[in-house]
Amino acid sequence: MSDQYKYDLRGVSATKDEVHAAIKHLDKGLYPNAFCKILPDIAGGSAEHCNIMHADTAGTKPSLAYMYWKETGDMDVWKGIAQDAMVMNIDDMACVGCVDNIILSSTIGRNKNLISGEVIATLIQSTSDFLDEMRANGVDIVLAGGETADVGDIVRTIDVGYTAFARMKRSDVVDINIKAGDVIVGLASYGQASYEKFYNWGMGSNGLTSARHDVFDHAYAKQYPDAYDPNTPEKVIFTGSKKLTDQVNANGQQTDIGKMVLSPTRTYIPFIKKLLQEHRSDVHGMIHCTGGGQTKVSKFISGVKVIKDNLFELPTLFKLIQEESGTGWKEMYQVFNMGHRLEVYLPENVAQQVIDLAGSFKIDAQIIGRVEQAEQSGVEIKSPFGTFEYQ
Repeated sequence: MSDQYKYDLRGVSATKDEVHAAIKHLDKGLYPNAFCKILPDIAGGSAEHCNIMHADTAGTKPSLAYMYWKETGDMDVWKGIAQDAMVMNIDDMACVGCVDNIILSSTIGRNKNLISGEVIATLIQSTSDFLDEMRANGVDIVLAGGETADVGDIVRTIDVGYTAFARMKRSDVVDINIKAGDVIVGLASYGQASYEKFYNWGMGSNGLTSARHDVFDHAYAKQYPDAYDPNTPEKVIFTGSKKLTDQVNANGQQTDIGKMVLSPTRTYIPFIKKLLQEHRSDVHGMIHCTGGGQTKVSKFISGVKVIKDNLFELPTLFKLIQEESGTGWKEMYQVFNMGHRLEVYLPENVAQQVIDLAGSFKIDAQIIGRVEQAEQSGVEIKSPFGTFEYQ
């Protein structure tokens, strides 16, 4: 069965082509090539300032969290879901230089018959704890409030999302201007950053529909019928061989596979704030490798080719997903971050300083590729599993 066919049957898309087609006629804001949309200063009316409003969710990751919670009783798994939804907002915003004075509002829709008040309390408390950690690392983010709705008729388990707002100086905006001759510094999605309490296996919040159905055993289809769309053909529902509590050892760490796949999305915002303080003029662009995985940058380049030929060693998590799913490697790089989720494009002569800065936060970083002049823009990935071209 082809990868695209499986995605279609499961009702998801690796590239979001339909979404991009639906919004292609919308105004792109003050900086059309910026990583996220930037608006005039509607809030303050200043020609020197701009506004950013961003909304995102944890995707289908809460469905897997629901299964794990019911299986183990571990309430802590919900803490990562709150972080997932927040980071999908604030790290996109950080890629345009917005690294402080951010206001968040939550939108949580639950099926009250399945999701207890204790889960809601854990999500809210973990939001507060995460913001405290960010403030301790010099990043001021405030929770304004939010909406929690009991909508069991339209939400099978729970949907967790946030909307973020900020006002910043236009002179601080990082507009993407990736140039031939730039190198790419990638920051690992795995490991344990100085501001993280536990080892992170690098999952993020993309590709979870594929990961949970491809990795976990079909027995869960009967055990947790609320964890998937009943309109999905049974042949693509939980087709893997693994149990949520199967143990795995890698990199000197031990965990179970459920928690590995549920690793919370790492934020890079403390690093990005420091990066911009020290190297603002050197940064030609930052890419948060979420939807589109290692091909995300293709939406932000013109007249150049991005060549990634020195990627991190593939983490255990993504090896597991590929082995269980049989997904082609070309598709894997287009769906998952595959080991790094932040890219900084800049001149080679400052790359080592940026790598050292990442190291000060205990985040692995390295030059993972380069940019060359090209008549046709695109991304080339040279991996141990083959060379892949994306336009």
